[in-house]
Amino acid sequence: MKKIFSIYMERHPGKDIFLFFLMIILAGGTPNVSAQAKHSDTLKIKSTPDFEINGYGNSEKWDKSEWMLIPKRMSSGKALITKMKIMYSSTGLYFLFSCEDTILTATMNADFMDIWNEDVVEIFLWTDEQNPVYFEYEISPLNYELPIIVSNEKGDLVRWIPFHYDEDRKTRHATTIQGGEKKSNAAITGWIAEFFIPYKLLRPLNNCFPKPGTRWRANFCRIDYDGGSTKWSWQLTRKTFHDFEKFGIVIFE
Repeated sequence: MKKIFSIYMERHPGKDIFLFFLMIILAGGTPNVSAQAKHSDTLKIKSTPDFEINGYGNSEKWDKSEWMLIPKRMSSGKALITKMKIMYSSTGLYFLFSCEDTILTATMNADFMDIWNEDVVEIFLWTDEQNPVYFEYEISPLNYELPIIVSNEKGDLVRWIPFHYDEDRKTRHATTIQGGEKKSNAAITGWIAEFFIPYKLLRPLNNCFPKPGTRWRANFCRIDYDGGSTKWSWQLTRKTFHDFEKFGIVIFE
């Protein structure tokens, strides 16, 4: 906060100190300076051989990928950190989320439920910018998932879930809890989600089998419900995470 205040006063000499603190309050708290400084709308994805996941993210394959801090966009709770990694193979995409947390706000106990109403991480993959159709994947700290394809016609969302969700196009996913038990409303210090999305699951979309140089649009998000709703997203959207026109760019190396 002191550093932010000093920068403000240097750039705005003579301004009332009250105006500075009013700006902070209207913005919803102290800005995450480090996250904003590293912010970019483009992310390059490294390739990897396929590997097994376990919810700890401890495979040596992850060493090739750097952590990316996901900026906090709206907060009513504590200053918790969210970061992620992503890689791709010849068969699909690997994701790793690390989420600081204090309470495991998750009670839903089945896949394909409305898990966005509790603690969750979400990813959005828009493979073809000519069509307003994209893939959304959500996973809760209790390891329940929601894979859907969304058609977004000017905010009118039509959602489709997999039918005959067979093994060759199923995701692989695992979660682990830090500092507490894996049960609803437990006191914890954080949780990890590790998951794999096969390209075959994306087959209704165009351009869904990437190769080096392929470009998609995407966003990576989290919602937490400690003392209210706190949201993080790689790219800032205007109203909801479904603001696909604001998605960032991912490039496959």
